[in-house]
Amino acid sequence: MKFSYLIGGALALALVMPASAQDTQRKLLRGVVATLDGQNLTVKDKDGQVTGVSLSPDWNVRVMVPIGVEAIHTGSFIGTAHVPQADGTGRSMEVHVFPPGVKSGEGEHDWDSQAGAKMTNGTVSGQVTADANGRELTLSFPGGSRKIVIPPNVPIVQLTPGQRAQIKPGIPVFVVAQSDGKGGWKANGIAIGQDGAAPPM
Repeated sequence: MKFSYLIGGALALALVMPASAQDTQRKLLRGVVATLDGQNLTVKDKDGQVTGVSLSPDWNVRVMVPIGVEAIHTGSFIGTAHVPQADGTGRSMEVHVFPPGVKSGEGEHDWDSQAGAKMTNGTVSGQVTADANGRELTLSFPGGSRKIVIPPNVPIVQLTPGQRAQIKPGIPVFVVAQSDGKGGWKANGIAIGQDGAAPPM
């Protein structure tokens, strides 16, 4: 499975797999590269905890490149981490836009970036409207839909191919790891931001 599809299910991010971020068989790693030795990666999180990950032989890199909100239109397939509001809408914290033809992780799942947060991956249906509060759209997915508000200045990125040479100690990364069944973790891709920026996931 190529990383562009994996990122859809966690990142679905979800990128990235239709499973809860709390699933014990999944681990969402956010931090910086501590070491990379062949297929052996270690990631240090903000608390200084280091997690080892075994990368598959065909592991890939995806770069999250900032794009304008105008790139989101009817028919776009996007994912967004958001906080559900009292009126049922979701207030976005970030948006990632998938390449044309790529759909992964469709649906809505718990997300771990904030208490009560959700990750929704779906197709933009209907019109995208704009006002002083930002853009408003509806994401449709099998079995349901969610109205989403994207406030101004929320990070919006597109997933693009990267190079393994970009993965160096100190580079901020986002990794969707799976249990290897032996107490460790494995992954087949790494997401990074453009020019050393932290991925907004």
